[in-house]
Amino acid sequence: MLIISFLILIAGLILLLFAGDYLVRGAVALAEKLKISPLIIGLTIVAFGTSAPELFVSLKAAFDGVYGIALGNIVGSNIANVLLVLGAPALISPIICKENGIGFSLAIMSVLTVLLMVMMATGALTHFDGLILLAVLSVFLAWQFKRAHRDRAAQNAYSDYKDEIDDVPTENSRIAACLLFGVIGLPIGASLTVHGAVDIARVFGVSETIIGLTIVAIGTSLPELVTTVMAAWRGNGAVAIGNVVGSNIFNIAAILGITSVLHPLFVPERIAFFDMWVMAAATALVVILSMCARPITRVGGIIMLALYGLYIVLVL
Repeated sequence: MLIISFLILIAGLILLLFAGDYLVRGAVALAEKLKISPLIIGLTIVAFGTSAPELFVSLKAAFDGVYGIALGNIVGSNIANVLLVLGAPALISPIICKENGIGFSLAIMSVLTVLLMVMMATGALTHFDGLILLAVLSVFLAWQFKRAHRDRAAQNAYSDYKDEIDDVPTENSRIAACLLFGVIGLPIGASLTVHGAVDIARVFGVSETIIGLTIVAIGTSLPELVTTVMAAWRGNGAVAIGNVVGSNIFNIAAILGITSVLHPLFVPERIAFFDMWVMAAATALVVILSMCARPITRVGGIIMLALYGLYIVLVL
């Protein structure tokens, strides 16, 4: 029974990753066919598409009443994004914690983190809370558009979304196949992931929250981890900080915003009283590292991975 549950969970995570990837490829290809600006593609379709696995998992968990997974997935992912996604590539190449225009993004991430803590203190994320988060997201996206249009270098960076997405299909049949696989695969993958995670929690006698904070969170953070490790391997570790900050912003504002607008989320006590504070500390760490503009060396990477290991031990 336990082996089957693990296989279901793994199958769900794999399906989520592949379905999300193909959905983004298909959506980008369709946008190109419709002559949509590469800038808009990069800032919206790619950004939202790469967060699709987390979104579908949180939505599925919310509608199933498994709020520990719905929230644990996001809080755990944001913690993993800092300690794991920044720590692991630092073992390969120093991570430069300085990027043009990162200051406003750091401010938005900090504001969202504080907002989420205040909202969670009430015991639930309501429809109104979701609208507030989406409003902050709209401000962030508006600033990104304005900056990209003003700064030619930024526009080039955002336009070159094919650095993140290889092999965008050109034939109509392949575009349709990618979109169909993504649209069908994401909800199925989310269902398998949540089902497997809940079964594992029951077998071990632990809460769904713990499974959401650990296995599900790490699983849905794999795209960010692979991206930063490969960037470090190519000697381009500077992209890591932007990926982490952007991912954390979308996790809170887009995923929790959309999810709570569609279905209120009740906050498990352990997330409100412990894990949310760990996430806040991880957010503060990113801000401090960026302000100091000092690279994360191999020693720093080991320390961050050790801290993440300690967190996992404390959670379990």
